[in-house]
Amino acid sequence: MSLIADGLFLPALVLAFLAWAVPKLLSMLLPEGVRPLMINALLSTVVLFVLSTSFFSLLYIWKGVSWDELASFGTLANIVFFGKLGLIGGLIWAPIMVLTVANLPRTWVKAVW
Repeated sequence: MSLIADGLFLPALVLAFLAWAVPKLLSMLLPEGVRPLMINALLSTVVLFVLSTSFFSLLYIWKGVSWDELASFGTLANIVFFGKLGLIGGLIWAPIMVLTVANLPRTWVKAVW
């Protein structure tokens, strides 16, 4: 269990996998083309920010911080704190997401890049 919450390896691996999977899954829902590709990049950024923020809050709970302790700081303070962690997590997921989105046109059948 120490690799999951104490170490950096497994959380970074989870964020990296999400950064690859989210744009791929969204590309299956969106049509081919440049405009949908940009929409995919925007939606992927928002989804990954929310997922990484939620992931960090779950890690805090996993490490033993109770809901009561988190609630004592207030909702806004928690949103700001975990939002900052989600943005910092962007150092891991953003480059992978950008590379994944940039490679999506390779699989296009109908649209031309």
